[in-house]
Amino acid sequence: GTSITKRIIELMGGTIDLKSKLGEGSTFHVTLDLRKADINEHDMKLPEWNVLVVDDNEWLCLSAVSNLEELGVHAEWTLDGRDAVQLVEERHKAGDDYRFVLIDWKMPQMDGIETVREIRKRAIQAGLKLVDCPIRHLGTEKAQHIYGAIGTYLRQKGVDMLFGCSCQDLIMEEDICKGVIVTGDGSGTGERYEAPHVIVAAGRRGADWLHTLCAKYDIAHKPGTVDIGVRVEVRNEIMEEVNQVLYESKLIGYPGPFKNKVRTFCQNPGGFVSQENYDNDLAVVNGHSYKDLKSDNTNLAILCSHNFTEPFNQPIAYAQKVGELTNMLGAGQILVQRYGDILDGKRTWPKELAQSNVRPSLPDVVAGDITAAMPYRAMVNIINFIQAVDHVVPGFAGTETLLYSPELKFYSNKVRMDENLVTNVKGLYCLGDSSGWTRGLMMASAMGVLMGRILSGSE
Repeated sequence: GTSITKRIIELMGGTIDLKSKLGEGSTFHVTLDLRKADINEHDMKLPEWNVLVVDDNEWLCLSAVSNLEELGVHAEWTLDGRDAVQLVEERHKAGDDYRFVLIDWKMPQMDGIETVREIRKRAIQAGLKLVDCPIRHLGTEKAQHIYGAIGTYLRQKGVDMLFGCSCQDLIMEEDICKGVIVTGDGSGTGERYEAPHVIVAAGRRGADWLHTLCAKYDIAHKPGTVDIGVRVEVRNEIMEEVNQVLYESKLIGYPGPFKNKVRTFCQNPGGFVSQENYDNDLAVVNGHSYKDLKSDNTNLAILCSHNFTEPFNQPIAYAQKVGELTNMLGAGQILVQRYGDILDGKRTWPKELAQSNVRPSLPDVVAGDITAAMPYRAMVNIINFIQAVDHVVPGFAGTETLLYSPELKFYSNKVRMDENLVTNVKGLYCLGDSSGWTRGLMMASAMGVLMGRILSGSE
């Protein structure tokens, strides 16, 4: 605790001094240069959140609750991890969830560390690797406010942003990238923007577009990975133990007989399955979770990675064909099938789906047979991976577990870059999922921060 306090104070530009004498005690002196607040003290209140404090030290619980209530928060406390779980469940059933829980990871009975350790043990026994990634969940409905705040900040710093436009082409002069041509009015005539540094940072949706640019301007690249899989949905009760300690657990395995990499991705406790429409009317499945609105289910993706070798060099087109075939079977909608029906070699009928304990959170999904469109290798990998996960999360491979298809992640052919993210074309940089180097928002965001630091250091 002392070392953490010291780091926080130093980050705030302050100092901390210590005087200690054996048998008498210690005295700490903290010096901070703070600006006088522009608002009154009574305005410095938090919302009336429900908060639970869990610690085996009663004095610490009472002290924390007292401090929280002074800030306007409604706080409760308990000394036991099992009691905490019961309190959380009771509030959830009543529709009055805790906004957050402050829990001591080291307690005599059940604590967070022991629970994660047990989950990891079961994962190892099943031949899986658990990546317990810390997550701060913001919620889908909060994203617009966050993006708006970021946009306001950037505009205040002199950044111009164009929306409703598309990058038509690069401006190339003597093998040097000088800028971009942007169009947005539908006329086909683009406007030129020139700069010493041009950064292509498209998401997965722009992977095919970037591949076209790479071929056109000889931007060095190699065939990348494409992920083909399903979106799995189970009742919250099945994932309860994992959800309580790991908001987004990641499991990685290499199931037989093919030994391809298979992983879980984008876990949404109490979330909703959704449909996304890509270019050429390709419908793919995804999932998201709100901060406040919750469903009875947890959904997550299971993705099988495919790395193709010569002479094949069209992994994006391959995945698109899988998606198009699945869409054809579902009349343009997302297909869903129960896991038990897959094992029985039969399709899922709407009546069976309506009678199941696991009700689809995607309203207009079509019950059918996803195995009629899924490549054999991918389907076998997914089935064997689900059986391994069932050892870690009992009930995951239940007969009523839902599998939605197609879940596709398009990544561009991997662009070759140096340590400063520079391509073989002078003046051109590539970032994010379209570059083939990242696999999601967090990694892509970190790559953007790195790019900013590189550019700021070059000026």
